[in-house]
Amino acid sequence: MTTRLAVLGSPIAHSKSPALHRAAYDVLGLDWEYDAIEVQDGGLATFLDGLDASWLGLSLTMPLKREVLPLLDGRSPLAGEVGAANTVLLRDGRREGFNTDVSGIIGAFREAGVEALDSVQVLGAGATAASVLAAVSRLGASRVLVSARDPDRARKLEPLAERLGLRLTIRPLGVMDRSMIVPDALISTLPGGTPIDMAYPEEFRQQAVLFDVAYEPWPSTLATSWGDVGGTVISGLTMLLHQAVGQVKIFTTGDPSGDLPGEDDVATAMRAAVGL
Repeated sequence: MTTRLAVLGSPIAHSKSPALHRAAYDVLGLDWEYDAIEVQDGGLATFLDGLDASWLGLSLTMPLKREVLPLLDGRSPLAGEVGAANTVLLRDGRREGFNTDVSGIIGAFREAGVEALDSVQVLGAGATAASVLAAVSRLGASRVLVSARDPDRARKLEPLAERLGLRLTIRPLGVMDRSMIVPDALISTLPGGTPIDMAYPEEFRQQAVLFDVAYEPWPSTLATSWGDVGGTVISGLTMLLHQAVGQVKIFTTGDPSGDLPGEDDVATAMRAAVGL
């Protein structure tokens, strides 16, 4: 029986997860199938109920990372802390949820030479923004400004920020806040192509690292504006790589911190598969 895996979400056609995972399993000598499947908001329960025993795992992207939580039989402490799971392991008739976005964000920052943060601005307030809060707190951040299209929705981040010891400020997207003049990093969790009605001064773009989680289309408008002044830009594709390595560990060992044989070779093949 063929072992099956897939990334689910909407829209999903642009996803580079299949290229990453297929490269990894090829190096590992595993004849596994990994596809991209369109599953819209509200459709995850029906999809999960239709899976047979050939399915081993799922990668989840927007809008499913929170929708999956009540459908799980168990979740990792990190997925519970953040309130979002981007990975589901299907084994022994159970659905186990994990979060590798946090480690993916940390890995992307560290690859860019950023080992510590104090203040950050986050664009967007969805499930990925929650993972961002957890990641930046682990990098030492103490202050976070969240700019959200729906500030009321962003209030859902307040309990997490309090648990993490973060001083959280929420503003409508497009409204600058002088309480945090130039943060160490600007992190956009908005979908690719989202118009951003905010003009960042040249000094801001030169000093603050830009981490744009979206990687399609690329370069994004933000990435282009940062590049125009020689600013530091981290692509979401780097985050995708690091979080995918964590998913491969889960699918092959059952543990995001498990030992992945030939991990360096696996990561090298995954990088090549997406042009990193």
